Amino acid sequence: MINSYSILLTVISTLILDHVLAEPKRFHPLVGFGNFAGIIENRLYRDSRVAGVLALMLCVLPLVLIVAAMSFLRGAWLLDILVLYLAIGGRSLWLHAEQVRVSLVEGNLLTAREQVAYLVSREVEMLDEEGVAKATVESVLENGNDAIFAALFWFVIAGAPGVVLYRLVNTLDAMWGYRHARYARFGWAAARLDDVLNYIPARLTAFSYALAGNFRRSIDCWRRQAYNWKSPNAGPVMSAGAGSIGVLLGGAEVYHGELQSRPSLGYGPAADARAIGNAQSLIQRSLLIWIMALFLTTLLWNTL
Repeated sequence: MINSYSILLTVISTLILDHVLAEPKRFHPLVGFGNFAGIIENRLYRDSRVAGVLALMLCVLPLVLIVAAMSFLRGAWLLDILVLYLAIGGRSLWLHAEQVRVSLVEGNLLTAREQVAYLVSREVEMLDEEGVAKATVESVLENGNDAIFAALFWFVIAGAPGVVLYRLVNTLDAMWGYRHARYARFGWAAARLDDVLNYIPARLTAFSYALAGNFRRSIDCWRRQAYNWKSPNAGPVMSAGAGSIGVLLGGAEVYHGELQSRPSLGYGPAADARAIGNAQSLIQRSLLIWIMALFLTTLLWNTL
């Protein structure tokens, strides 16, 4: 680990910045990137994997190379903080979940549905209180990995270029990684590369969820349930998280007009407003575990 103290200070500084400011509400670079990816898709779309690979490369490689070149400039630590700040969304995730939780506590189901629509891609119009709470908990647990821990992992491993590569591929997976007719081939490359980049971070996230809650139950749910889930990375994260806080997730949901049957994850009562709060707290405790692990690793590295 090169410049390990610098890495530790950058991570801590960025997390403080994210806590104070949350993510930008206007002119977020990832929104601009999504618009750019949409233009590339319109120009290059074909129902083929080759077209998807080419679109992926044109969207991602130039930006990663630019950031990699800038990383050699003087004062690159400011670039590291900026890139990592724009890549993580911990505070915004907490705030969105909190709005849903408060709405459910107040008995305002309509507002809760409106708020959860910002977190999930499933259809929310017919969700009852349990459905809203379940969708929120699932989003908090899964996005805890995507929006926080995986970004931190790739920063530690590969600096700002690694964060940019991960976050851009993750964004393309959210846009193109569906299995329905239009994206089954075109989105294949984005979905598979996202799986590869998330493989180790997802399992580290799942393990930190276990450490931050009911360890035995979390590991048991991970071992028994994770590999029934359609996503090889979301399965461990969500099953470990659900087991850790003692809530039952999964079950049938409607996505893009299609009813999808999903296996059960976790163990315990159905999700409610309290489960949302428990998921939020689990993310915070897990983040402390990651910071302590990075701190101890930095001390150990510098004593060798």
